[in-house]
Amino acid sequence: MGIDAPRAPLDKSLLTKEISRYWRVSVVEVTGSTQDDLFQLASTGTAIPKTILASEFQSSGRGRLDRTFTAVPMSALTFSIYIEPKADKQEWPFLTLLAGLSVHEALQLLDPQTEINIKWPNDLLIGGKKFVGMIAQATSKGVVLGIGINVGMSEDELPVDNATSLAIEGFTELDRNVILATIINHFEINLEMWENDKSFLAEYRFASATIGSDVEVTLPDGKVLNSRAVDISNTGALILASGEEVTVGDVVHLR
Repeated sequence: MGIDAPRAPLDKSLLTKEISRYWRVSVVEVTGSTQDDLFQLASTGTAIPKTILASEFQSSGRGRLDRTFTAVPMSALTFSIYIEPKADKQEWPFLTLLAGLSVHEALQLLDPQTEINIKWPNDLLIGGKKFVGMIAQATSKGVVLGIGINVGMSEDELPVDNATSLAIEGFTELDRNVILATIINHFEINLEMWENDKSFLAEYRFASATIGSDVEVTLPDGKVLNSRAVDISNTGALILASGEEVTVGDVVHLR
């Protein structure tokens, strides 16, 4: 399937058949942001755990650090999920890394020949170019994870120069229904194992493009750190050779 493959719509009935019966999926044609919509429901106690909200087009999509996310209708896979983890709340920060790792592993299952790496904490890269971004927000009872994947975008549809898409990279599976179902099924397995105390640090380190790289990290207060990324902590913080542990920040890999 190449770049010119049809952009098939998301199919709720098909997705429901392919994922666990414990998940509830909704598909909307247009919304401002699946993340905002689902976070609002979760914050008011009206979202059921293991809810998936996907959209064909987001007019106000957003990612980490208040960045915007835009995509031509049906060219991207944009969705949010709500979970109530069976783990202590202080452990929840690692869920952002677990989500990134789960998407990474699911996509590698679909196409083992395409090398995909993770840029801390959960951006996915092919050849150093980003094609997946994520955002996580905690409520009193759970976490809403928002995921955006550039699937069928052509080069002139990319939001920024350092981005790419699965279609551009010749990925063998471009059906967003298959991709979404594979991600949900894989994340569900990883989440259950994590809730039962499995550590995913080794798997994350193996997939990381950040560990071992010289990096420039911009912290929320504007401070810039230049060092070498050497490891990940148990809670998902990026450990630098200079001694700092970064929990929130914008990472640039230095060449």
